[in-house]
Amino acid sequence: MARNESRAAWLSKSLAGTVLGFGLAIALSGLFAWVGPGGLAPLNKYQFNMWIVPPLWLGVLSTVFLFGSAMRAWLWLSAANVLAFGALALVRLAAG
Repeated sequence: MARNESRAAWLSKSLAGTVLGFGLAIALSGLFAWVGPGGLAPLNKYQFNMWIVPPLWLGVLSTVFLFGSAMRAWLWLSAANVLAFGALALVRLAAG
C-alpha cells in the first residue's frame, strides 16, 4: 500500500512542477522583461527571456520533490504563482 501512495505522490508532485512550474517560469521571465536592465527597450532581451523559461521551469520541476507532500507542493507553487503574476500585473500597471 505504501508503494502506491508513494507513486501517487510522485505523480502529483510531477504534475504540480510541470503545470505550476511552467506558469511560474513565465511570470518570472515576464518580471525580468519589465524590470530588468533597460526595460523592454533592448531587442536582444526578447531572445534572452525566451531562453530563460526552460531552465526556470526545470529548476522548479526538479525541486518539487523536496516537498514533504504533494499537497504542500501544490499549495506553495500556487502561492508562488499568485505572487509572481500579481507582481507582474502591478509592474505592468505602474509602467503603463
